Amino acid sequence: MKTIVFLPLLAFLAVSCTSNTPQTRIEKNPKIYRSLSEAEKALVEVGKIQNGMTPPAVFLAWGPPDGRSEGESNGKRYEHWLYRSLSPVVVQSAWGGWGPGWAWGPGCGWYRGGIAGPGWGPWGWNNGVATDIAYIPRTSSWVKFVNNRVESWQLGEDPR
Repeated sequence: MKTIVFLPLLAFLAVSCTSNTPQTRIEKNPKIYRSLSEAEKALVEVGKIQNGMTPPAVFLAWGPPDGRSEGESNGKRYEHWLYRSLSPVVVQSAWGGWGPGWAWGPGCGWYRGGIAGPGWGPWGWNNGVATDIAYIPRTSSWVKFVNNRVESWQLGEDPR
């Protein structure tokens, strides 16, 4: 059952991830790409950025940010673009089991997938505890713009 649900989701994610590349963004935004300098074009084509680039160039290279924030430091206004990724985390649940069914055990009766604890269910023994993988969003990269130019950036896990 897990496989039946998981395969279409995996196929959807694979298609959606491959359609968000620098090349697809360039094709969808030719006017922005033509406005860039030759040095910026070379970086954008391989998905890289550097200090001094404009927000449109960063957009073509890395895509739209997952979050934005603005602020002021030393009398200068700045804008942060945040990019997030999903990190796997192992979680345990006391729910256990799959779907509704009879779970015979202490306090026999009708349980939803073994909520009440250990016992026999329609798919065999259910110990009442399940281990799974959850994905939590984390800031993975960021760009700081001052005067509409990249002042600093980081690719990878944010130390904050």
